Amino acid sequence: MGNLTRAHLVETGIWLFICIVFFGFSFEFNKTIEIYKFGATGWPRSILLLLILVGAGNLYYAWNNGSETQKGRVGFSEESSEVSYNSMGQVIKTSFILLLPLFYAILLKPVGFYAGTPFFIALIMLAWGERRVGKILLVTLVIYAFLIFLFMFLLNAPLPQGNVSPFYDFSAFMLKTKTQLQQLM
Repeated sequence: MGNLTRAHLVETGIWLFICIVFFGFSFEFNKTIEIYKFGATGWPRSILLLLILVGAGNLYYAWNNGSETQKGRVGFSEESSEVSYNSMGQVIKTSFILLLPLFYAILLKPVGFYAGTPFFIALIMLAWGERRVGKILLVTLVIYAFLIFLFMFLLNAPLPQGNVSPFYDFSAFMLKTKTQLQQLM
């Protein structure tokens, strides 16, 4: 059993149970949609699959390392200090982390997914404490490429395009490029 504890198995079991229950509920709205070839359940089932993969990844990590914290990850500190909110800087940092997804969601309509997502990814990394510019750019590029591949090519899902220039123009460029790539295949 490696370094697994009962807590790791219970946690993974709970996540797996949740995924199975929601997968069962997905049959209640399993209908075809004219503009989306995977139907109404394509998105929810994709998210459930990702949750199962993350749960399996966590279980594998716990198998090898137990509950040991991964060193070198963003936000990891060698010092075991408790978080206190006595300073205004800590309050601002925590507020920034909590409010950033809200601002991203609000800005999705005018800015769109294609132009707004790379900035959101980079800002989240900054908020979590990453300061190495090269790492921020590389991780942002990898995550953005993965999301574009997942939503545009694999799921063929319509994403918010934005309605303000130049963001709308950028979204139109991305969709035009996608169409041209699909015609080549």
